Amino acid sequence: MVLIQLLAFSGCDTIKSRFSRQALPDLGPPIPLSAHIDVDPSLSKARTEYLDSCGRIRLLSIGPTVEDTLIQAAHQTFRSVTLPGNSGAGSRPDVTIRIRMLDPRFKIQTDALYDRAPAELSLDVLAEFFDASGTPLGERPLQVTRKERLQLELTQQRCDYVIDPFLQDTSTLLASQFMQESRVLLVPGTQSSAAGNSNTPTDTPSTVVVKSPPTSAASASPSPLSFKATLLDENGNLLLESGERLRVRVDVVNTGTQTVADSAVRLTGPQPLLSQFPATTLATGPLAPGGSKSLEFIATMPQSPALRQAELQVALVTGSGQSAAPPQTLPVSIQASASLPEDVDQIPAAITEGQRPGDYLLAVGLSSYREQEIAARKYASLDAETVAAYFQTIGGLPQNNVRLLRDWNALRPDIEEALLDWLPAKTTKDSLVVVYFAGQAVGSPSGETFLVPYDGSLGSHTRLYPLKEFQAALGRLKAKQVVFVFDGTVLKHGAEGRTKVTPPKWTGTSGSVLQMIATTGFGKSLESDTLHHGLFTYYLLRGLRGEADVNRNGEVTIGEVTAYITRKLPAAARSTFKQEQQPQIFSAPGTAGKDLDLVLTKPPLGPLAD
Repeated sequence: MVLIQLLAFSGCDTIKSRFSRQALPDLGPPIPLSAHIDVDPSLSKARTEYLDSCGRIRLLSIGPTVEDTLIQAAHQTFRSVTLPGNSGAGSRPDVTIRIRMLDPRFKIQTDALYDRAPAELSLDVLAEFFDASGTPLGERPLQVTRKERLQLELTQQRCDYVIDPFLQDTSTLLASQFMQESRVLLVPGTQSSAAGNSNTPTDTPSTVVVKSPPTSAASASPSPLSFKATLLDENGNLLLESGERLRVRVDVVNTGTQTVADSAVRLTGPQPLLSQFPATTLATGPLAPGGSKSLEFIATMPQSPALRQAELQVALVTGSGQSAAPPQTLPVSIQASASLPEDVDQIPAAITEGQRPGDYLLAVGLSSYREQEIAARKYASLDAETVAAYFQTIGGLPQNNVRLLRDWNALRPDIEEALLDWLPAKTTKDSLVVVYFAGQAVGSPSGETFLVPYDGSLGSHTRLYPLKEFQAALGRLKAKQVVFVFDGTVLKHGAEGRTKVTPPKWTGTSGSVLQMIATTGFGKSLESDTLHHGLFTYYLLRGLRGEADVNRNGEVTIGEVTAYITRKLPAAARSTFKQEQQPQIFSAPGTAGKDLDLVLTKPPLGPLAD
């Protein structure tokens, strides 16, 4: 009887707690636009694992709760909302919003005292906005981290935790940010401090800042927070150039006598520049008296910057949405790369004949990673962009036959979708497929090699892409020839100086796969600050634009490019960098020399290289 009463009491308390959970904030009347919400399976099917207090692995389904909350937020934000399969028979929606999720992160400290365990849940979502014609309007990364102590369920075994309310609250924070970002992007003149009542709790740190009504000057108390924003470019000349890494460093200090539980730094500015940043809001987390925190917004400049002068604004806000300190403005000067005698960034004119609707290119470039401790290649993103441009102009590939994945658009699910769904559905036995990857790889003590996607982690092989699986996917393509190009560095990881790490094994592919690898073993693939490219990719581009065409017939073949790179690259590495870099060319067993006469590009005839 006592147990029944306890369970009954617990049930009432749970019901009461669910009805008292936070609601979405009221940010004002709906936007007078119709919206179509397209939820990617990466969100709707999102789930993660955790250990319960009895040491058993359990699955937490995150997607349905987040999806329902975001759809509720959309109904509260727009005049009307449609979903896939419920688009109606009317006109096209004013806005289409595609939403996808990175791998959620959920941790429970199971060795905590008593029956409440500290837990942390992080959700990362990317919302892409398109107008009625399908033209991109912008991307908005939504990021939330919430901490809470979870109570054990009142069952006989007491193994699992009460997680649903925690998940619902975190989803509400994410949806609140979605509502704010939608209004800022789609309603001219709307600022991130959208008016409305906030029900966001202030006792838990979160990267989302839900705004509340402005307080009067008489009632506002001075904020103990101050900050300094600094603009940093890689070569220190205060000019942002194509392919250069840009960092906005923000140092926040608590000069008061009490801990500030929650604050965030927000970056705003012109959309062409702002869109290069994967995140425009960063949480400071709790700041103790006298404490400080340094945050960095990181971006890679595009190949052809649309602006020459711009301003970035940095604001520091508290958890209640009030300004914590006067905003700061950073002037930005931007210039394109200086032209070189053989400037590969001058994209050749498109050929008018010889279009190739049956051939395909997948180009992946990673100049940044979600985990900032992973060493990034400065020009990888620009390299992938330029390779894609070459194959569309002098390669004759239609735009729809080229898939370009850069930085935060190069998640492991993005790469898998292109390799396992897009290419197999498109290619035929007569197709030529080029897969280009500029970034990092990791060698492990177990002898395996892994490619590192944007969401990869050096501490978790499940978030890396095994090279053998990547190569197997290439080998299964029903294509006449597949060319895999890797320009990057293979890092040693996990050896800790005691365990021998096996060099990467690029051989062993099946099918008609030719591999062009920038360097041998764990050697570094060099990058040039003068050329603004990886050295291997630079000579690849020079070869494609005509310098590899030794027989002067207006066609650059696979054999000509491989011979050109093998001849030019080692000498350039020694003369310019005083280092060795030897490219490798691997064919699948039994296919050596086969199809080397297949044409990659048809550039206009020009002078031959020395």
